[in-house]
Amino acid sequence: MTEISRLTRGLRTGIDSDPAQGAVIPPLYLSSNFSFAEFGVPREYDYTRSGNPTRDVLAEALTTLEGGYGGTITATGMAAITLCTQALLRPGDTILVPHDCYGGSWRLFDSLSGRGQFASRTVDFGDPVAVQEALSGPNPPKVVWLETPSNPLLRVTDIAAVTEAAHRVGALVVADNTFLSPVLQQPFEFGVDAVVHSTTKFINGHSDVVGGAVIAANRELHEEFAYWANVLGIVGSPFDSYLTLRGLRTLHTRIRAHQENVTAVVEELADHPALAACYYPGLPDHPGHELAARQQKGFGAMLSFELVGGELAVRAFLDGLRCFSLAESLGGTESLVAHPATMTHASMSAQAREVAGIRDGLLRLSVGIEEAADLVADLRAGLDRALEATEAADPAHRSEVA
Repeated sequence: MTEISRLTRGLRTGIDSDPAQGAVIPPLYLSSNFSFAEFGVPREYDYTRSGNPTRDVLAEALTTLEGGYGGTITATGMAAITLCTQALLRPGDTILVPHDCYGGSWRLFDSLSGRGQFASRTVDFGDPVAVQEALSGPNPPKVVWLETPSNPLLRVTDIAAVTEAAHRVGALVVADNTFLSPVLQQPFEFGVDAVVHSTTKFINGHSDVVGGAVIAANRELHEEFAYWANVLGIVGSPFDSYLTLRGLRTLHTRIRAHQENVTAVVEELADHPALAACYYPGLPDHPGHELAARQQKGFGAMLSFELVGGELAVRAFLDGLRCFSLAESLGGTESLVAHPATMTHASMSAQAREVAGIRDGLLRLSVGIEEAADLVADLRAGLDRALEATEAADPAHRSEVA
C-alpha cells in the first residue's frame, strides 16, 4: 500500500477522530476548564491556557505539513515571534535579523533590544560576505531570523547555506514561512530549528481571524515554546483555532488558485511603463529566481512593484481600483494592495526603510482568487492612471517613455 502524502495527512488531521459520536470534523471545545478525574488526578486537559483539544488539532496539522516535531498555537503572528524571543534569548544574547523584514517584526526586535532584553543586529542575507561577517567575531548571534521571501521586496534567502553557517557558530535558526505556507516551502528540509507563521494569512486564508504558530524541529525546543506560551498566556483561543483549521482544509487548493492569478498578472503587466521595478521571484530576471526554483515548490502569490512617479503615482494608481482593497495583511481569498511605507512598514524608522529599499513608490499586492481577467484589467487601469499622473507632473517623462 502506498504511503499517504504529508500534505494529505496534514489537511486531514483530526478527521474521523471522534469515536464517541462519529463526527467527521473534530468537535470544537470551547470550555475554559476541564474537571479532574478525582482528587489529585488531572485529565489530559485541565485549563485551556495550558492545553485545549481544538488548538492541539491545529498544532498537529501544521506540524505535519511542515514536517516538524511539535507546534504551539499563539493568539497572533506577532505573539508567535514574541514567543521565540522569550523562549530563545536572554540578556546579552544577540539575534540577527534581515534588514528588510516585516515592519512589525522589526519593531518588536528593535523595541525589546532597546529595553535590554537582548541585542538585535540587521544584515542583508543576500550578501554572503556580510552574513559571514555578522556570524563571526567574539559574540556570534544566539538566534538567526530568516524571512524568505522577504516582506515586502520578496528577496530570497538561501536557507540551507545560512542555516549551515549559523549552526557552525552555535546559533539557532528560525524561519518565518508566512509568505509561502508549508504547501510551497518546508524550511525544516534545509535544517532550520523552528518555523514561524502568522496563521492569519494563507493558513487561515479568509481574513476573519488572527493567529500564529511556532513549529519546533525537536522535542526540547517544542517543550520550551509550549512552556513559555503558557507562562506568557499568549496562546490561541479554541474558536480561533477552529476557524483556522477550517481554513487550512482548503490551503492547497487556494494556493494553486492564488498562484495562477499572480502568474497572469505578472505576465500581462510586468513590462508596463509605469513600473520602475517589479519584484516577483517567478520572473526569470529576479535575482533570487534560480534559488527560489530550487528551495520552493512554487513562487507564491505575493507581488510588489515600484512606480516611476513615487507617491504621486501611488495615489493615482489606488484611486479607482475596484478589485483590490487598500488594507493591511495578506493571504485571504480577496485581493489586497498595501503601501508599505505608510502601512505595513510604517513602524520602521525612515532610515531603516531606506536601507531596506522600501521607498514611497512601492506597492505590495496580495493577489486573491477572483477572476484573473478582472484583476489584470483593474491593475492595468491603475497603472495607466499612475503613468498619466507621472507624465502630467513631469512632461519630460513622457518623452522618455515614447
